[in-house]
Amino acid sequence: MYEHDVIVVGAGGAGLRAAIAAHEEGADVALVTKLHPVRSHTGAAEGGINAALHPEDSKDLHAYDTMKGSDYLGDAPAIETFAEKAPEEVIQLEHWGMPFSREEDGTVSQRPFGGLSYPRTTYAGAETGHHMLHTMYEQVVKRGIEVYDEWYVTRAAVTDEDDPSERTCHGVVAYEIRTGEIAGFRARDGVILATGGLGQAFDHTTNAVANTGDGPAIAYRAGVPLEDMEFVQFHPTTLPSTGVLISEGVRGEGGILYNDDEERFMFEHGYANNEGELASRDVVSRAELTEVNEGRGIEDEYVHLDMRHLGEERIVDRLENILHLAEDFEGVDGLDEPMPVKPGQHYQMGGIEVDEYGETCVSGLYAAGEAACVSLHGANRLGGNALPELLVFGGLAGRHAAGADLEEPKIGTGKAAKSEDGDVEPPVEPGMVGDPEDPVLADGGAVTEDPAGVVESALEAEETRVETLLERDGVNHAEVRADLQETMTDYVNVFRREAGLEQALREIREAREAYQDVAVEDPSRTYNTDLIHTIETRNLLDVAEAIALGALAREEFRGAHWRAEHQERKDDEWLKHTMLSWEGGTPELYYKPVILEGEEQTYEPKERSY
Repeated sequence: MYEHDVIVVGAGGAGLRAAIAAHEEGADVALVTKLHPVRSHTGAAEGGINAALHPEDSKDLHAYDTMKGSDYLGDAPAIETFAEKAPEEVIQLEHWGMPFSREEDGTVSQRPFGGLSYPRTTYAGAETGHHMLHTMYEQVVKRGIEVYDEWYVTRAAVTDEDDPSERTCHGVVAYEIRTGEIAGFRARDGVILATGGLGQAFDHTTNAVANTGDGPAIAYRAGVPLEDMEFVQFHPTTLPSTGVLISEGVRGEGGILYNDDEERFMFEHGYANNEGELASRDVVSRAELTEVNEGRGIEDEYVHLDMRHLGEERIVDRLENILHLAEDFEGVDGLDEPMPVKPGQHYQMGGIEVDEYGETCVSGLYAAGEAACVSLHGANRLGGNALPELLVFGGLAGRHAAGADLEEPKIGTGKAAKSEDGDVEPPVEPGMVGDPEDPVLADGGAVTEDPAGVVESALEAEETRVETLLERDGVNHAEVRADLQETMTDYVNVFRREAGLEQALREIREAREAYQDVAVEDPSRTYNTDLIHTIETRNLLDVAEAIALGALAREEFRGAHWRAEHQERKDDEWLKHTMLSWEGGTPELYYKPVILEGEEQTYEPKERSY
């Protein structure tokens, strides 16, 4: 068994920042990650890092833009904390050596992004995430923080009290991909889940193959509620053939969207009369798909993004990576012709319920980054707000887990924060299918007060699961995953209808039934990717079902959540967070209130127009 004060699961932006912060508080900290840190998906982030740095900008404006972008479903304490701390995090990155793009006078460049009232997006060409990842990994190496590279965390080691708020997390269990060793990792002070997104629940996504919702699924089954899972961001500019992201920076620099009639449709069809291409992402994605659905799409699939008018010098200086992506994946030279783009799954606004310091209702279990939901983004995330979220809340989670003396959180967690019971009637029973004692499906905690014993119990359960998967015959996980991805893309996409959401839940149920018989054909222990993907697929089933359940329950149109039968935002009924808890294998729906009153201002919901 390995033992540290703080164990950070995942080594992307949030995980690296959490580890550095915990180390600075004096903790013995380790990163446990299924990918080498610089291969983390943060490296694919292109656009930039929002921070109110300019004297004419302000943290209050940044907070207001973020709340408006969230369609008033963000929580004010999280938003104000974020806007206040983002500038110091960007300055810290610069001091650590991040190569930001700069103006001629040497100041850090800032470009416009969608939904922002001031150009506050700092960037490093079109490879901002890549440079941020490398900058922070250098700091991890410099500090001698231990990294368990290519160790896949498969479950949390949590006690088994009936009330999740009385449970304690004492560590995790992980599988070493290189050797097949399964080991326990005991955390004396805290575990921080920073596992990233869940894009592999969909078949057209900007996310990496490794983004399988591991953290949310592990926390969910350990008793932590999932919050606002129905809010999934579909980025308006992805390459049709692959889902590869084309940065919002292209539109920030002045890129233009055209339909097949060569109309600048964001203006000419009235989708965003003021901001046009720089409207919020949910607005632009719906506009593009509407153009396609009404017969004005190119090849009935996509629209064109044109940046030729920016000129070669500016494009090469600020967007060179975009030229390579368009050429490599679509055979298009962005200097001479427009690029084909369409919406693709990009980001999960919902996730593991946490407070401002990243702590869940389970003592000692934290989450940060895209895996978490402090409700910074609410119903829709603004471009450029993801990377500073990793920095701000990753840092706070690391400090708190390491024992820093911070103020009492203002955001409640667990059933204690519940305001009302939920009411949804799915067409099938959601949740676990099969024998709860089946080692492939079981995820129970340990009834013991000995921390090492809790980890040991979880380790034994995981060893049994892996042995069972390797030894039995059955269905290959890839069939289950492909069906799930097709279901989510067909029915839980940008446009959602009640009948489609109900059909999604039926098909997810069928996928769960098929997963009961899943097995791994490859019996080896060395680099057994089939085994890893089989375990990941179980996580995808859990998070996909949570998304579909939340989408069926929320009968309104808010942010990224469009409902055909409910074409208005209903503040009187739905100014609340959708919560799902895993009660003995069955999801339980309830709600908790949105916090619109902050220390700096009270945010009154208004019509969100661009």
